[in-house]
Amino acid sequence: MPLPAALDPHFEEALRHILDNPGSLVRPRMVYQVATAYGLDEAPAKNLAIALEYFHTASLLFDDLPCMDNASERRGVPCVHLAYGEAGAILAALALINRAYALSWRAVAGASPLVQTRALAYIEQCLGVEGLLNGQSLDLHYATLPHNRETTETIARGKTVSLIRLTLVLPAMLGGASEREIQLLERIALYWGLGYQMVDDLKDVLDCAAEAGKTVARDLLLDRPNVASAMGIPAAIERFTRFIHLGDRTLQRLLQLRPGLSFLGKLRSDLEEELVRVTENACAITLGERP
Repeated sequence: MPLPAALDPHFEEALRHILDNPGSLVRPRMVYQVATAYGLDEAPAKNLAIALEYFHTASLLFDDLPCMDNASERRGVPCVHLAYGEAGAILAALALINRAYALSWRAVAGASPLVQTRALAYIEQCLGVEGLLNGQSLDLHYATLPHNRETTETIARGKTVSLIRLTLVLPAMLGGASEREIQLLERIALYWGLGYQMVDDLKDVLDCAAEAGKTVARDLLLDRPNVASAMGIPAAIERFTRFIHLGDRTLQRLLQLRPGLSFLGKLRSDLEEELVRVTENACAITLGERP
């Protein structure tokens, strides 16, 4: 992201705080790998990878605000709104979104008009009122909804699965993937997205902040959706395992069509390993041990 010399120093510090603490960068690496596996050139693949990571990071900045989750830590450092104020965090998030749209357009510019139209509509679908925004609104009003698996998974489809869909499906779409490949990638995004949210929910229940790298034990306090709270820890782990198995079967079908996507198996393994880490190194074993 270019930071011009005339930029307000406070604004620049907030942006540098974000850019200097990027997290694991698993998402943009995956976008880049999928894009190049489908034959995209390096420049559009990188632009798309950075764009989607900026969209994701902006969503976290909004999510951490006092009016949302009121978090204090993200990626092992103080949240932007604590260091630079709520206005600073909002402006920084908008800067990331603006840059993300610019980079997205660069990424799709070389595609055919039909693919361009489809890709840009897909971005709007995943990030707009059908996807991420609706999921976030349901999340904020969870107190008025049934506290069960169906509700938590509906919210996860909007908030978490939407971003995983962009990560896996959009670069394939730009690379000319077949309709069958798109269908299989959509299914994998669903299974892995729900699985990822389950691990994240278990972290909130079981992890220390030092382990998670962000504020934990917030869902119960704020009455926010958490599958471990709704189903219980054993049932959540069992359902996670089911999603992993469904994802494995789907991935095998996909690899028969596109062997070059074998690296996706690493993402699946990392997800399962994270679940093992959370459950084995938990600060608390049951919800009842929480103060």
